[in-house]
Amino acid sequence: MLANLTLVVAGLILLIWGADRFVHGAAATARNLGVAPLLIGLTVVALATSAPEILVSVVAAIDDQPGLAYGNAIGSNIVNIGLVLGLTSMIRPIKLESATLRREMPALLAVSLLTVSLFLDTYLSQIDGIVMLTGLVIVMVWLTRLGMRSAVNDPIKIDYEAEIPSDVTMPMAMVWLSIGLAILLVGAKILVYGAVGIAEMLGVSEVVIGVTIVAFGTSLPELAVSLASALKGEYGLAIGNIVGSNIFNLLAVIGVAATIAPSALAPSVLSLHIFVMVAFTLVLFAMTYDYDGKSELSRLEGAALLIAYLAYDGYVISQNI
Repeated sequence: MLANLTLVVAGLILLIWGADRFVHGAAATARNLGVAPLLIGLTVVALATSAPEILVSVVAAIDDQPGLAYGNAIGSNIVNIGLVLGLTSMIRPIKLESATLRREMPALLAVSLLTVSLFLDTYLSQIDGIVMLTGLVIVMVWLTRLGMRSAVNDPIKIDYEAEIPSDVTMPMAMVWLSIGLAILLVGAKILVYGAVGIAEMLGVSEVVIGVTIVAFGTSLPELAVSLASALKGEYGLAIGNIVGSNIFNLLAVIGVAATIAPSALAPSVLSLHIFVMVAFTLVLFAMTYDYDGKSELSRLEGAALLIAYLAYDGYVISQNI
């Protein structure tokens, strides 16, 4: 058990560091190619921050552990909303001032419902995976068009302009991109090996390990970005990071896993985890809807999200370990 825990911790450390370098390299490369910062943030950075989940999904699917991949994607979305946004807004209320971000929220809800519809037959086929990956392309195109139509003074546009590196040479950006990807691959392999070992020793399914330990670990980059952004007053980036990551977690992570390794879904995915994820998404949508003129996630709302996340995680652990 100690050896497997060590592998999981080592894998998470490599994933966190690799994700940071991969995002840095990808954003700098795109900027050097002349891509607008807002487009980089909405597409390149959003996809890159989901790189840990995507790489874990690929490795798990290749190793015939699709339950770990699905659990990781669903669990990461729950962690992102419940823990990351909950904790961040408790520390500093998050203002939702970006019109671009308000348009992204319905997209996240639509993607979540698409995932549920594909899960209802309790089997994810290659066709389902291709549908999700096609949806990913459509969302990427839509986000690009959304970014092009955004107002010049949109707060999230200003946030991305400030944060995306502009002083990195193209050769250096490519070096960091390559190093980040290589570290991500190694970290994902080590993490999956250790997580499967823990699941076997505890006698629980890979889904349970995926929605708890692995989901928490692969969401740490999002936690770091959202906390740092909120503390700097970059509220659009703090919540935009989560919305974009959650969209890509579902379409890319589950889409890749289903395409590589079609499989039946564990009963708990349909009976509990997927509906908890949708519930968190609906609650976030309601909390960020501008019905009272405030358009913010308050400390009280953040506390509610965090308590709900801890209750969910506590229930899963108590029922399985």
